[in-house]
Amino acid sequence: MAEQPKQVGGGRNMFGDFAPKLAALTDDVLFEDVWNRPELSARDRSLVTVAVLGAGGHTGQLEFHLGRAVENGVTQEELIEAITHVTLYAGWPNGMAAMGVAKKLFTTEDQEKS
Repeated sequence: MAEQPKQVGGGRNMFGDFAPKLAALTDDVLFEDVWNRPELSARDRSLVTVAVLGAGGHTGQLEFHLGRAVENGVTQEELIEAITHVTLYAGWPNGMAAMGVAKKLFTTEDQEKS
């Protein structure tokens, strides 16, 4: 697999002083270990993560992971298509909620670029 940027978590920045164990697990296990395993690219991991979060209705984490997906090379069109695909398997309410997060994120980004 081609060399890819190292994936780094932000757990300690967010919760290090409040929930140090959760912060450490986020940074050291989830990101340092799992996200950087060579068996899947960061791009593929991002697509899987967006699909799972959308399917589960976990919109609180979705905005961050949509942004990370773009950083990892997934296009806006691919993310919209992935969410559309997930909607048919995971349920309309979850898909519509996920697409709402994507629309807000991407239209805000487009407006900021203008």
